[in-house]
Amino acid sequence: MMIDNTNADSELGSLQKILLVFISFFLVVSLFFFRSGFKANSMLDQLAKNSLEPDIALLNGKPTVFEFYADWCEACKEMAPDMAEAEKINSNKIDIVLLNVDNSRWLDLIDKYNVNGIPQLTFFDEKGEFKGSSLGVKKYSELNEIFLALINNSQLPSVSKISRSSNLIYKNNSKRLNNNNIIRSEGPRDHS
Repeated sequence: MMIDNTNADSELGSLQKILLVFISFFLVVSLFFFRSGFKANSMLDQLAKNSLEPDIALLNGKPTVFEFYADWCEACKEMAPDMAEAEKINSNKIDIVLLNVDNSRWLDLIDKYNVNGIPQLTFFDEKGEFKGSSLGVKKYSELNEIFLALINNSQLPSVSKISRSSNLIYKNNSKRLNNNNIIRSEGPRDHS
C-alpha cells in the first residue's frame, strides 16, 4: 500500500517559505539597527528641524555654520551625534543650518559654496561673512574647536584636511580643477 505524502510536502514547503521570509525580515531590520540607521537619521532630522532659514541665520548677529548633507549619506549620519552635541553646548552662541543637497530649494547655495561632496561645513562670522569651509566628517572636538573660534571671532583652526565624505557627481559638463582630482560640475547632480 502506498501513502500519499504530497499534501504534507506542500504544507512543509509553505511553512519553510514563511519561516524564510520571517528570518529575512529579521536580518534586514537587525542590520539596519546595528548600523544605527534609525538613530542617525533621527538626529539628522532633529538638527534639520531645529535649524533656521539660511538668510535669517546670516543676519541675526551670531556666527553661522551651514551643513550640506543628505539623508542617504553615511558620513553625514556618522557625524550627526557629534554635531548634535556640539550644537547643544553652543546653541545660544552659534546657528547651525542644515541644507539637504537633494532639496532643489538649496541649489543656489550649493552652487554658490561649491558643494561637491558631503558633509560640507561652511562657516560665517557674526556679520554673515564667509570665513571658510570644510569637507568630510568632523569629530566633536574638531567641531567644538571650530565653533569656539567662530564665537570668539578668532582664526579658524586648520580645516583643510579632507576626511571621509560622499561625493556629489555630475554627469554633464565636468571639468578637472587645478592638478588634483577634485571635480567641479556644472550640470545636473546625480547621486547614484
